[in-house]
Amino acid sequence: MVGKVEKGIPEDDPRNPAVIADLVGDNVGDCAGRGADLFESTAAENIGAMILGVALYPVFGIKGIMFPLVVRAFGLVATIIGIMTVKLKNENENPMTALNRGYYITSILAAVVFYFTTKWLLGNILFFYAGLVGLATSILIVWITVYYTESDPFFFKNSPVRKIAKASLTGHATNIISGFAVAMEATVLPVIVLSVALLASFKLGAMSGISHGGLYGTAIATMGMLATAAYVLAMDNFGPITDNAGGIAVMGRAPNEVRKRTDKLDAVGNTTKALTKGYAIGSAALAAFLLFSAYLDDVAKHIGVKIVTVDIAKIDVFVGALIGAMLIFLFSAFAIRAVGDTAYSIVNEVRRQWKTKKGIMTGKEKPDYARVVDICVKASLKEMILPGLLVVAITVAVGVVLKYEAAAAYLMVATITGILMALLLNTGGGAWDNAKKLIEEGAHGGKGSEAHKAAVTGDTIGDPFKDTAGPSLHVLIKLLSTITLNLLCK
Repeated sequence: MVGKVEKGIPEDDPRNPAVIADLVGDNVGDCAGRGADLFESTAAENIGAMILGVALYPVFGIKGIMFPLVVRAFGLVATIIGIMTVKLKNENENPMTALNRGYYITSILAAVVFYFTTKWLLGNILFFYAGLVGLATSILIVWITVYYTESDPFFFKNSPVRKIAKASLTGHATNIISGFAVAMEATVLPVIVLSVALLASFKLGAMSGISHGGLYGTAIATMGMLATAAYVLAMDNFGPITDNAGGIAVMGRAPNEVRKRTDKLDAVGNTTKALTKGYAIGSAALAAFLLFSAYLDDVAKHIGVKIVTVDIAKIDVFVGALIGAMLIFLFSAFAIRAVGDTAYSIVNEVRRQWKTKKGIMTGKEKPDYARVVDICVKASLKEMILPGLLVVAITVAVGVVLKYEAAAAYLMVATITGILMALLLNTGGGAWDNAKKLIEEGAHGGKGSEAHKAAVTGDTIGDPFKDTAGPSLHVLIKLLSTITLNLLCK
């Protein structure tokens, strides 16, 4: 904002002392951060499914325990083949089309792998269908996210992104109102898809007639959804690579033709980053359900009953559920506030450098890029200490004071609220970003117009939504189940 709005210079202009920090942030957020996020989902799903495999040892033997690892290994092979097919047919083809083609090929190969691996290790075709449910879920989640974050998704010409861009014509407030409405609306379809996936996979597993078959069916659906995780992560990495390429083109004063190409790639990159976040929260939801079920099984063993029921009508259980919902909002508030506080420090630092080094704007002096990077690194480490301690402290307090049933309600409601909040933050942020990109491509007056300034404000709000609070919630909902599971075992 300080560069575009106050000085009217491009986003990646080398005269802005914060430009290098922006490039670094894209890499650590959308490459390293998303990689850790999806790795955690994969690890949680593998562990949960293998624990179930131990429970089903009399039925499947060692094959039931090894099944998740074998499927994951073959999924990586499918991803490698899918990535090798990503090529543009001609110069005019949309890069997103090529990326999608590779994704569909990876999904088809993963389905073939599931069929033969299921027949080999489990010998029950119903579990293959459960895996297909997971694969279909991942594709639908990707489609839904593309619809809400692409300017021209599929055959929709009046897309949510275009509505946000149009709302920018009447100012900053209407851009924010329109974007937030899109963000809230974007929670509906993913929840329907995830609900159907859980019900269908559980039913398919239950039809197998084995003990814990329904739960194992949901575990295999999660495996199906995560079978293409490596390819989706590659699509996510495409985003910061093209974003940084655009920044380098601007800083290197490349010809306009080059910048147009990088801008087109950058817009596609925004979509791939958004769909990865949608995919990540979908997989986190399925993995969290698996961990939640493992928690209930462990509670049943500890108290010596066959099944644990959670009665929300009990006052302590209701309080536990209420605290779980509150935690999501408080955690998100801390994450977003951390971005706001750090941004305040960065804006003041950039203004200070422009004031004390008059030669920066004329190109005679170089900005102190390292100073801004230093502010970001220190803040990213320092500001997450309190939210991290908060999660552990509240989880332990609920378990110790309100006991296991309230802790179960706490987990259940925190997971549900976290999924909805993450969908809102991720998709809303991506839609705001691409609305700005659409205007920068020439819509509604283009760069420098009043609509563009309003879109920059919306994008600035969307950034902490989609890059900080939203992705942090993916980790949180899995972390809550892991903490309670470990504390119960202790």
